[in-house]
Amino acid sequence: MSLITWSDELSVGVSAFDNQHKRLVALINELHDAMSAGKGSKVLGKILSELADYTVYHFRTEEAVFEKHDYPGLGSHRDSHAELTRQVLDFKDRFEAGEAVLSMELMKFLTDWLTNHILDADKAYTAFLNSRGVS
Repeated sequence: MSLITWSDELSVGVSAFDNQHKRLVALINELHDAMSAGKGSKVLGKILSELADYTVYHFRTEEAVFEKHDYPGLGSHRDSHAELTRQVLDFKDRFEAGEAVLSMELMKFLTDWLTNHILDADKAYTAFLNSRGVS
């Protein structure tokens, strides 16, 4: 069962970013499904690692577009990205070291962070980027 369901409400009006957000949603759902099915730490670690790597890739992609178009919210957006990246990579490192386990609390954090970030911070750039021909 999916933890997050993609809907048009989550669309930011930039197809490349929407596709990347859909991939992040799919990875969170894959991690949740594997955790719910009691998959071993090797499987969970692989998915968690892919989620962390793809998150970093997505943030870099967004920030490069922001820089190219002089998006005025780049600084605060970058700060938000840096904080989540730090948290996810820290958890991944602790998980790989056997110091942390996946929990519904972590899944709720990831779900809430992603959906709230898209609905608030990301939706804030839609009109700006669209006005510069990015769609």
